[in-house]
Amino acid sequence: MAISEELAAQPPQSATWQVHLDRSMWVGGVRGLMLQALHPVAMRGVWQNSNFQEDPFGRLRRTADFVGRVTFGSPEEADEIGMRVRGIHKRLRVNDPDTGRTYRVDDPELLLWVHCAEVSSYLEVARRGGLALTEREADRYLNEQRKSASYVGLHPDDVPGSCAEMDAFLKQARPGLRVTEEAASTVRFLLWPRLPAELRMLSPGKPAYFPFGALCYYTLPEWARRMYGVLPEVPPATVTAALKAFRLGMNALPESVHDHAFTPSTRDMLRRSRERCAAAGYDVSRGLRGLTDPRRWPKAQAA
Repeated sequence: MAISEELAAQPPQSATWQVHLDRSMWVGGVRGLMLQALHPVAMRGVWQNSNFQEDPFGRLRRTADFVGRVTFGSPEEADEIGMRVRGIHKRLRVNDPDTGRTYRVDDPELLLWVHCAEVSSYLEVARRGGLALTEREADRYLNEQRKSASYVGLHPDDVPGSCAEMDAFLKQARPGLRVTEEAASTVRFLLWPRLPAELRMLSPGKPAYFPFGALCYYTLPEWARRMYGVLPEVPPATVTAALKAFRLGMNALPESVHDHAFTPSTRDMLRRSRERCAAAGYDVSRGLRGLTDPRRWPKAQAA
């Protein structure tokens, strides 16, 4: 097995590292939650089985932990969190008041929608924000995300693995999407969230969060914004410029500062990833983000 394959669930040479190490992921993550909320049953699954109403930011951090572990964590760490997530989902149910039906949270249709809304958001926001990925690299990213989908119980062959396949999936899904009361509340929460206890010291700066939430909203597809109708439309060029400025500013933060946004367990996982990379000969003097530069790889890997 190649060195890079032993380092992490996804190797440093992957398109996944390029996307997931980009700080635009924070916008992509919130955008993904807003998009996911348009699926009535998937949204009710979140609403009925979590404390999302009280702590939407906490859900974002838990999602960041999962994405981090199945990207930068060791294969064992990725397998462990996948098993944990599958076990939780297997026990949970969703009651749909519109039809009277009860769904399993691990229903493949629901899992697939959540996965696609999430990874398509990461990719779209990163590229729009200025991450230089070719069409081939974007396709490679989505193909690599089939592996991530397998950790929640999806079969890789059932998951879109290219931009064309993802576009087709989202187009096919649109007739079944709508703004439920839960979806509308979700967007309001994400525009003005309640901070978790460990971040309450940031409360005085909370008004500054609204522009961030609005930026996430405005990166949604035009058809999704039209469905929500929460904020007035602004020129797309303005949104793109704001996204690029956000990405530039966040990418300038030292990794040690940026990582404080994560939970302590996520920070520990990232530290172990850096240690494995360093032991394998990668130059981690600029952290994991520095490894998006092939010049920091061992010569055998860079070749």
